[in-house]
Amino acid sequence: MTVKIFDTPQVQDFLNTVAGFDQAGGSERAKRIVHRLLADLYRLIDDFDVTPEEFWATIGLMNELGKGSQFGLLAPGLGFDHYLDMRMDAEDEARGLAGGTPRTIEGPLYVAGAPVAEGITRMDDGSDSDSEVMWLTGQVRDTDGRPVAGARVEIWHANAKGGYSHFDPSQSEYNLRRTIITDAEGRYRARSIIPSGYGVPEGSPTDRVLKALGRHGQRPAHIHYFISAPGHKHLTTQINLAGDPYTWDDFAFATREELLVEGRPIDDAAEAEARGLEGPFTEVVFDIELSRTEAPELQSRHKRPRALEQAAD
Repeated sequence: MTVKIFDTPQVQDFLNTVAGFDQAGGSERAKRIVHRLLADLYRLIDDFDVTPEEFWATIGLMNELGKGSQFGLLAPGLGFDHYLDMRMDAEDEARGLAGGTPRTIEGPLYVAGAPVAEGITRMDDGSDSDSEVMWLTGQVRDTDGRPVAGARVEIWHANAKGGYSHFDPSQSEYNLRRTIITDAEGRYRARSIIPSGYGVPEGSPTDRVLKALGRHGQRPAHIHYFISAPGHKHLTTQINLAGDPYTWDDFAFATREELLVEGRPIDDAAEAEARGLEGPFTEVVFDIELSRTEAPELQSRHKRPRALEQAAD
């Protein structure tokens, strides 16, 4: 039997009490947000006739997500990360900061404290000798085309199996993670390996949520970036390597056409030697444009939980 009670005075009074409206302490903003959230959920229970069994199964799933630290993995899969980016894009446009390399989602796999190098570095630890060598390079410029010397270019990506160091115990510390300070011409260079895409763990809570929606949990091969420089807007972005079958079917909704990069295979001994390499490699070029701003709050990445960030600070 279906009943609807949400609009009754008893339920509305109860919502006000649960949200703490009848209490003097606490945060008024928190009260309003919780009231709105609970009201939407209470109405959903009414509208879809959610059963106690369905409700407690959902609570159990949420407990599993928390136990496995998977809320940060599910959030982009449900579009929250991309939606926040859409809002920040709109805020930039309203401030007159449109232009420059577009942002896209950070993801949950950044680790603070990666080794810092001047101009050039090697990101991989050399243990994956069967992987394709990548020469990753580019120039940081402002929107007028002027090089930005001394910019911090933080880069992290997966290995050839889709695993990230720190979260994958088989990898060495800070493998495939580096911070590069751009040279006088705003350039950065890194030797690394071509990363693989990855999927959410099979049978995990995140996987079960996505499958309930008829969706997969696969990401294309990509490379993450934080770029910052005094007087410029901080940029969080990532590039996709062209040709991946999931480029336009990314469960995390991170793909942007402007961030799709074609690797250039090079099998020339002289070019390899000029880069200190021993054989064939793929060159990946990603040039970055930063918007100028004097607002201090726009020159740093936003605060959120990140691995080892408190220790690094």
